[in-house]
Amino acid sequence: MLSRSRALARASRSLYTTSKPHTLPRRTAICSVTPLYPALRLGGTRPFSVSSRAFQADPNNPEKKDSKKSGEPEDSEKQATNHPLPSVIPPPLSEFKPVRYDQLHPDLKVWVNYLLESDEVPEGIEERWNKLSNEHKYDLVQSITKLAKFNEIRADPMGVLRGWLGSMGSQGGNGADGKQGAGKDGKKDGSQGAGGAGGQGGYPFKLDLQTAVFLSFATWAFFKVISPGEVSREITWQEFRNTFLDKGLVEKLVVINRNKVKVYLYSDATAAAYPDSPVTSGNFFYYFSVGSVEAFERRLEDAQNELGIPSHERIPVAYKDEISWTGTILSFAPTLLVIGSIIFLSRRAGGGGQSGIFGIGKSRAKMFNEETGIKTKFKDVAGMDEAKVEIMEFVSFLKTPERFEKLGAKIPRGAILSGPPGTGKTLLAKATAGEAGVPFFSVSGSEFVEMFVGVGPSRVRDLFAKARKNTPCIIFVDEIDAIGKARSKSNFGGGNDERESTLNQLLTEMDGFNTQDQVVVLAGTNRADVLDKALMRPGRFDRHIVIDRPTMEGRKQIFQVHLKKIKTNEEMDFLSGKLAALTPGFAGADIANCVNEGALIAARQSAESVTLSHFEQAIERVIGGLEKKSLVLSPSEKRTVAYHEAGHAICGWYFEFADPLLKVSIIPRGSGALGYAQYLPAGEQYLMSVNQLMDRMAMTLGGRVSEELHFPTVTSGASDDFNKVTRMATAMVTKWGMSKEVGYLHFEDDEGKLQKPFSESTAQKIDSEVKKIVDEAYLKCKTLLTEKKHEIGLIAEELLKKEVLGREDMIRLLGKRPFADNQEFEKFFKPKETSAPPPFPTDIPPTTTETDNPTSPPA
Repeated sequence: MLSRSRALARASRSLYTTSKPHTLPRRTAICSVTPLYPALRLGGTRPFSVSSRAFQADPNNPEKKDSKKSGEPEDSEKQATNHPLPSVIPPPLSEFKPVRYDQLHPDLKVWVNYLLESDEVPEGIEERWNKLSNEHKYDLVQSITKLAKFNEIRADPMGVLRGWLGSMGSQGGNGADGKQGAGKDGKKDGSQGAGGAGGQGGYPFKLDLQTAVFLSFATWAFFKVISPGEVSREITWQEFRNTFLDKGLVEKLVVINRNKVKVYLYSDATAAAYPDSPVTSGNFFYYFSVGSVEAFERRLEDAQNELGIPSHERIPVAYKDEISWTGTILSFAPTLLVIGSIIFLSRRAGGGGQSGIFGIGKSRAKMFNEETGIKTKFKDVAGMDEAKVEIMEFVSFLKTPERFEKLGAKIPRGAILSGPPGTGKTLLAKATAGEAGVPFFSVSGSEFVEMFVGVGPSRVRDLFAKARKNTPCIIFVDEIDAIGKARSKSNFGGGNDERESTLNQLLTEMDGFNTQDQVVVLAGTNRADVLDKALMRPGRFDRHIVIDRPTMEGRKQIFQVHLKKIKTNEEMDFLSGKLAALTPGFAGADIANCVNEGALIAARQSAESVTLSHFEQAIERVIGGLEKKSLVLSPSEKRTVAYHEAGHAICGWYFEFADPLLKVSIIPRGSGALGYAQYLPAGEQYLMSVNQLMDRMAMTLGGRVSEELHFPTVTSGASDDFNKVTRMATAMVTKWGMSKEVGYLHFEDDEGKLQKPFSESTAQKIDSEVKKIVDEAYLKCKTLLTEKKHEIGLIAEELLKKEVLGREDMIRLLGKRPFADNQEFEKFFKPKETSAPPPFPTDIPPTTTETDNPTSPPA
């Protein structure tokens, strides 16, 4: 027969060669240890899983046979006396499910009886064991090992805890067929020696702060399970007197913290009086609360007097102050939290290079590359060919630097994109991100400025640190004027200027000791005039790319890009050209808005496709605003507005250098505008003469002069006209040197200065010259409108009937304009067309003359 140790070795060897880790089903019964060890608390509601690598099988040898000859003694048999049970590492206690012994499998019962009670090996044990499944074998050995380990847990709980955490790699167990090994590093195969259960599943144990906190909590929970501590129950004074005091069961009383009284009873007497009382367990006690110690002492003395207890036999009362260590720690928690936060902030946020608490010092830049799927390409950018060529050169620098380096050229450090809002600066940067093929970091200038000191420079450092790790790359800072404004020469408020610190850090990163040639910085702004000179110098922003409003050809290209997404039956080349002629001075964003508005208007009217009329309505809405159908004018107000707009139209038609009329309307639009007239410049003009300026001012005064000629009184509708005329006349005197009295001087308007850059006498000359120029324009306008008083009536009455007049209506009523029109305009104009005609191709914004509310007070 097999010996006990040989049977155990065979069981262990079979256990270690299972094909996969097993999970104990709920219906499987394991050995119940509760009758043998009542103090052991086993629990859990789910089956445990074998996670140790010692129970994983060799995939090439699922059923490992005994390779030794029958005549040779096994090494495991030699170790049987030292290790009577397999030294496997048990799972946590909470994983065991308590069962009754009588629920065991019959074969398991035989094996358990043999291992726990019988000294003789039953006959047929080897055959019975071989018939058991691997799962049953594991259940049996795991249960027996748990029983064997229990005495160690009670004797040295901390040692067992350390063993569970670290002995998988540092302790060796019984090998199944190997020689006794050291098993120190836990990396060798445990089957070759004493590595045993530690074996291949070992890992080095490292104690850090997180592990220490976990171990502390685990130790506390472990001792709470083993030693549940005292159990108490609160009673009332009456219960205390009737149940214990009157029967003489009270040994002593202890007043805790002057508000609670702990009752100590005679255990023997209490057990005799109350056999079911929990006091007999030793850790149980009763207590009751008191509001006042003095009142408690009086009541206790009165009670003992009533019972006739002699003074030398009275119940002793002790006073004790107990402080809960958990309460003490919690009381210091807010202070410790504040101190810890201060230390953390001082080390991280104030440390410069660190990111700070919650990553407040980290850059908010978003990185894009070929995998992020930026769909915008250079082919989607139109109307800025020169700027696109400049930016494409940067992309070529980064993609093929050797082509430039072999000639000794250096890649420019950066470029700044400046221009009016909506001209496509950010769009060009997005196209660069889509075409570059290198990492692209995008960030807004306002993201560097926060309320905390040092955050801005920290984010700049973090941004460039990320960029240097991903070279070659491009950084794009949108709206850089948020941090790049010129630094002031004096600091009136004192202290530290966070914006200037951020700017200084940006200057250092762009051109300093730690500069990388493969990091290119692009920036966009519409206020290039306020940027710091140190930021604009070569070596930082080498290229200054100005993106202005597109020309007529540029607008046509932009319309073609946006019209590709619109369903329309119009001929694309003609439609885009005519819309470009209708929208002089429009930027790319305005064009995109017009196209979208046209599609919305068509959808609102349930049209099948978007037509030219829909786009014309959209242009009117963008220029003049939304029609105010709810604003109904009285007949007298409507007549005044009609004659006011007719005066503007006549001046624009008969003055040579005035802008020709495109459309005039007396329908209220926008905020406070009761009518408007749209004029188109006669051509692309970059210089203005005195005659041109005088004609423009005379046309602007046409509305007020028309009111004077046709009504007994005037209204406040010309306030905006006077503002425009005054600004033009002032510029002629103070900026353009068109006044002989003042001379050839230039006085720049600076709202930041408290005093004007000229003397009082010069100011009087400026005022008189401005008035002289305005009076001259007024006289010129009045002379013309007096001659054309009949024509004003024709236009005004037609406006009252139709409310909207176009260029064709003006030709029908007044005849052809006496001055030559731009030929580029005529090719987009159809003679039979009744809608608003297209304008001249020009880059000067349309002049919109609005009639304010006549009922508002005069300007």
